[in-house]
This record gives sequence, C-alpha cells and structure tokens, in this order.
Amino acid sequence: MPEIQLGAHTIRSHGLKVARSHMHDWLILILLVVVEVILNVIEPFHRFVGKEMLTDLSYPLQTNTIPFWSVPLIAILLPIVVILVYYFIRQDVYDLHHAILGLLFSVLITAVITDAIKDAVGRPRPDFFWRCFPNGKGVFDTRTTDVLCTGDKSVIKEGHKSFPSGHTSWSFAGLSFLSWYLSGKIRAFDRKGHVAKLCIVFLPILLAALVGVSRVDDYWHHWQDVFAGGVIGATVASFCYLQFFPPPYDIDGWGPHAYFEMLAESRNGIQSSTTGINHLSMGVTELQSVHVESHLGMDTSVVYTRDTSPILDGLNGGRRN
Repeated sequence: MPEIQLGAHTIRSHGLKVARSHMHDWLILILLVVVEVILNVIEPFHRFVGKEMLTDLSYPLQTNTIPFWSVPLIAILLPIVVILVYYFIRQDVYDLHHAILGLLFSVLITAVITDAIKDAVGRPRPDFFWRCFPNGKGVFDTRTTDVLCTGDKSVIKEGHKSFPSGHTSWSFAGLSFLSWYLSGKIRAFDRKGHVAKLCIVFLPILLAALVGVSRVDDYWHHWQDVFAGGVIGATVASFCYLQFFPPPYDIDGWGPHAYFEMLAESRNGIQSSTTGINHLSMGVTELQSVHVESHLGMDTSVVYTRDTSPILDGLNGGRRN
C-alpha cells in the first residue's frame, strides 16, 4: 500500500504542477502590480484647503522613522522568511505556494484599495503647510482663499495622500496574514489553553501597530488615516488567508485546502483500483484527521492519523494529539 507523505511533495517534484494550476492567479497578481503603479503615477484629488484650515495642517515636515523602502521588507519579506522556514521543515510545496500566493494577494489588493482611496479623497497630510509653502509664507487665492502652493510639485502631490495610511495598511495586510498563518501552524486555538501561543500570534500584529503609530509620530498621517489603514489591511488579509487555508481553529487548520484535496484524490484513486479496501493506511503524516467527501456528495469517510510535526511537538511538550 503506497504511503502519502507530506515530505513527498516538494518544489522539485510538484512545484511546477502547483504553480501551473494557479497560473491565472499569478497573472492577476501582475495586473494588480500594473494598477498599483498607475495609481501612484496619477495626480490625486486636490481638496480645497482654506487659510483657516491650515491650523491643523501645520505640523513639522520631517523624515520617516520607517522609510518607504522598508515597508515591503516588513509586510512581504518577513512573512516569506517564516513561510520558507516552515517549508524547509515540512517540505510541503502546497503550503509554500498557497501561503506566498495568499500573502502577495493580501498586500497587493490592500495596496490597490489604499491608493485608490488616497487618490479619490485627496486628504492633506498634517504637515501640508510646509509642503505647500516651504518658505513659511502662505499664498492664497483672493476669491476662494484656497492655497496657491509654491513648493515642489512631487512633495505637494504626496501631501494630498494622507487617507488612508499606506504604511499601515501594507503592514497590517502582510503581518495579519502572518498571524493567521502562525496560528494555524502552532494550533493556537486547540482548546488546550496554551496562552503562550497567543503571544506568538499577536507579535506580528504588534509590529504592524508600531508601524502605524510611527506615522502619527512623524506627522505624516492623522490618527484616522492609521486606523482606516489598519482595518483595510487586516480585513483583506483575513479574506485572502481563508481563501487558501481552513480557519486556525479547524481540526485541519494547519494545512492548505489544496493539500486535503490532493489527499482525497489520492485516496479515491487507490479505492477505485483496489477491491474490498475501504480504509487508506497512511504512514508518517501530520494529519490529526482528514475529512474526505466523495465527488458525488453521497458518502463521507474519515481517515485518522497521527501528528508528527516537530514544531507542534515542541510547543506541546512532545505530546502528539
């Protein structure tokens, strides 16, 4: 009887097959990148800014505590490193591919939503006065009292992109996805009361929150901008994660949907070629239980196995569930 092992599905053996099955998703990712570039090129809406409104828009213009180039490192590269570490431990190309794909969708969808709203709203940043009038002397339209900016056009353009915060939305998109991912892998909601697991789950969220706080401290954003960016990023990340993985509290929450579909197909193939066998014996796998439904939806079988995850063994004191 052939064994179904998670380590048998590596990048070398199944990577190309898995990637081809999601070719359209990768093409959509490229389209999202193109849309994001366009949204950053076009001019945002220049909202009316009267002389009396500048009281709340005259904060100092200063550099970013967290520069723009570091945001992709925090939101994308850091989660990918964690995902790769898990792959090298478990050798599951299904998990690797779907985690990276879900992460990229999470960040890029968030980026498009964020920048589309930025361009449409055109809210001035808290430091707008010094962007508009770098010499400190305000110039206003004599009829409407609207500002007549004398500063650098690129700086002024960026000054109309306060709502929502891009730093925050990107960070919450990538790091919220990482929190979902970690909670599934360490079984944070296995009802055993290991609160220490929650510390691991909340650590990426804390990092994203600190990124958001830095945007207010640097006077690049109002607090509402940061709040909205966090909500957008966390919401999109949740949808993207659940598109590829079961909820973390599910008994099969540690692995992607595609892996269980592969198991079901393998099991159905073995049953159809073997007379009188109604139970698939598995060797070394990491499943607690795999719920397999027939394609006709008529009967349901359950295959019980043991969990041999070295990560989970360590978190649970070497006990197997």
